[in-house]
Amino acid sequence: MKLLSFEHFNLKLPANLNLRKVRYISLSLFSGILMGLATEPLGWWLVTWVAFVPLWVMVVEAKRRGRIPWEITAGWGVGYYGFSLFWMTGIHPMTSLGVPWLASLAIAIFSWVFITLWGTAIVIVWGWLFAKLMPLNIGAKTSLIRILIGTALWCALEAVWSGGPLWWSTLALTQSFGNLVILHLGQISGPNTVVATILVVNGTVAELWLTHKQQKSSLYLIPVGIFAIAHLIGLSLYNIPLNSDPETSLRVGVIQGNIPNEIKLNPQGFRQALNGYTRGYLELAARGVDAVLTPETALPFVWNRHDSYHYNYSLYQAILPQGVIAWVGGFGETEGGLTNSLFTINGEGEIIGQYDKTHLVPLGEYIPFDAILGRVINRLSPLEARLVAGEKQQKFETGWGKAIAGICYDSAFADHFRRQVAAGGEFILTASNDAHYATMMLSQHHAQDVMRAIEGDRWTVRATNTGYSGIIDPHGRTLWISGINTYEIHDHIIYRRHSQTLYVRWGDWLTFLLLAISAIVIFWNRFLSLAIPQNRR
Repeated sequence: MKLLSFEHFNLKLPANLNLRKVRYISLSLFSGILMGLATEPLGWWLVTWVAFVPLWVMVVEAKRRGRIPWEITAGWGVGYYGFSLFWMTGIHPMTSLGVPWLASLAIAIFSWVFITLWGTAIVIVWGWLFAKLMPLNIGAKTSLIRILIGTALWCALEAVWSGGPLWWSTLALTQSFGNLVILHLGQISGPNTVVATILVVNGTVAELWLTHKQQKSSLYLIPVGIFAIAHLIGLSLYNIPLNSDPETSLRVGVIQGNIPNEIKLNPQGFRQALNGYTRGYLELAARGVDAVLTPETALPFVWNRHDSYHYNYSLYQAILPQGVIAWVGGFGETEGGLTNSLFTINGEGEIIGQYDKTHLVPLGEYIPFDAILGRVINRLSPLEARLVAGEKQQKFETGWGKAIAGICYDSAFADHFRRQVAAGGEFILTASNDAHYATMMLSQHHAQDVMRAIEGDRWTVRATNTGYSGIIDPHGRTLWISGINTYEIHDHIIYRRHSQTLYVRWGDWLTFLLLAISAIVIFWNRFLSLAIPQNRR
């Protein structure tokens, strides 16, 4: 069977739209969507290892024709980020919060389109830089250089984007939580270790495709071999025994309150939450748990060490005779305003620990570029998105040692968890409220925490409002997961750990190494291309 060559597509296109251009962009869009299918809840993680190939090939072919196809890279980005982030439209309708139906729809569409384009910018910048820096000669050496440069650039861009306020769909997310073996590479240099492996395999397949006329088909065993070696390394890490010491055990209870957002902030919802969390706390305390975790803003009022009005609430009154520590989601106070916080309340009713959410949700919890966008948002809706972000260097005291804490959106930021593990955190606690989203988001949120558990080599306890709550071991195995839109309580034994992975100690060192080697190779390659002709003269 004759192989279809990407050279059949003409990239020197006239000003008016033609069928070949449509096919080219459609192929890019399709391969981006294919990558999106690898994320949860579908979890077709195997397609990840070839879904980047069309984009790679098209960028190289375009460069050979003297142009950089921004519309092709944009098509791939829209396909991947648009599909994997479609759950963002679930914030509509917000009528229960006083937002008019049309304004709610406008906010949902704007949020989804904006974050999709923000992710798409990674692909456009990658394609432009890749085309600028890549060599165009044909040969094994040139292909290796292109694989190196393409991989280093993508990892660098993900590192830059993940340092900003808008981040979610790293390519590593396509492997969570279906491919736990490869996710263990995250213990080496974080999620970018997985990303680099994905790019190397895709890049190798693409380079073999580009030179298939000069190469034997048996060479396609090379990317298969890279794939296998990477998984063998991951398997070796996956098979390391946990060796849990009984003296470090901790029986933790989880309460999934299942309070719909439509009633969460009104008197009915507050009474339902208070009764549900009090009942769950008492039952878990009777089971002999050491501590109880509640979801994000489980009791949405201000908890303050110096005020006493919350002393009359039934949950607080239940803590005093039971003496079991409670980690309660609520609001805190700071000089700049309110914080979205998780509190440790000990058996004497004292607040001995507080973690303030670090990564706030744009438009939901704060308004970016408030001076400009604030006036527009205020016209669309009555929402008050004015929470204050917590400091990055926090330590969460739990009554059972230090914990690594994350509230909702924090889960997307690997370095946030790495810092807390390095500072002595012994286990992970995450509290979330995803009630306004569909199953797609809930699954991906769980997948984020699976990656954080593996990267930090820590037991993880998840408490959510409506699902999925769960218990995850340091190998990323989900030992218990709740249903959706159900009231549930669960207790499970976890273990405090003190190990530190290479990623925890050194951070994302692999990306810096790839960039350094790429810079040397690019300089050396271009220096030789100029120096050799002069020497021959």
